Amino acid sequence: MSTSRGRPILSRPVSLAFISPSAVLIILFLIYPFFSIISMSFTNYALTGVHANNPDFIGLKNYTALFTADTWMNRGEFGASLLLTAQFVIGSALIGQAGLGMMIALIFHGKNGLLRQIIYMLAILAWIIPDVVIAFAWFAFLDPFDGTLNHILGALGLGRPDWLLRYPLLSIIAFNTWRGTAFSMLLFTSALGSIPPSYLETADVIGASLWQKLRDIVFPLLRTTIATDLILITMWTFNTFTPFLLTNGGPGFRTDLVSIYTYRIGLKNLEFGRGSAVAVVVMLINLVFASIYLTISRRRRTP
Repeated sequence: MSTSRGRPILSRPVSLAFISPSAVLIILFLIYPFFSIISMSFTNYALTGVHANNPDFIGLKNYTALFTADTWMNRGEFGASLLLTAQFVIGSALIGQAGLGMMIALIFHGKNGLLRQIIYMLAILAWIIPDVVIAFAWFAFLDPFDGTLNHILGALGLGRPDWLLRYPLLSIIAFNTWRGTAFSMLLFTSALGSIPPSYLETADVIGASLWQKLRDIVFPLLRTTIATDLILITMWTFNTFTPFLLTNGGPGFRTDLVSIYTYRIGLKNLEFGRGSAVAVVVMLINLVFASIYLTISRRRRTP
């Protein structure tokens, strides 16, 4: 803010005094932990044992241990966790949340009524209810003996499988899809509302099919929105820890996502040095996602 003569109202010392509290918080809770994790990743620091008080500098050994070819894809190792996380992200974020969210938005586009209000209300409730509550609800829903899902399947003669034991990855994909669809649904609903109605009305007049309207009108106009949605939900799903509440990473590391793997190595096994190396790799992956998102946002703002 400046005066009519172009001079700032506040002097530089006063301006610095105003921003100094937030700068201190950023340094204490963001910058310092960031560099602490990086420095710790080059040591064998652990909470217990001989290296608890006097950790040794071991260079890149923590990183090379993560990417050892012989054990890379073994269950419980970093490579296997990355593969599981990729499957989880593709299934629950790219196909599940984005696909289901767009489908709901398209079905109810330009429509009002009780059914629309119920669907939107349920989707938003699933999104805003605390993680622990949702996890317990799904744990009861998937219970092999008294769960709602198996009661329905049993009545239809389809059996009563133990979902968390036999199909753990599919279970957490369905759980996370149901949990996070609301964001994509609301984003696409807003984006569809920005499309001029005359575009779709003209397509109806000339007899265009649903697929032709999606291909030639909806998808091109929503290209940036779709890209933004995919990047954001990919980042959130890649880092989510909620499936731990259902499966604890098991059985047999079959749902050992990267977030759960990081927790297991760093906080459960108390190997802070190795856990910090995992955290640095995860931060680099997130940096790639964030860079893509910022690039898309910049292009969106450019006329």
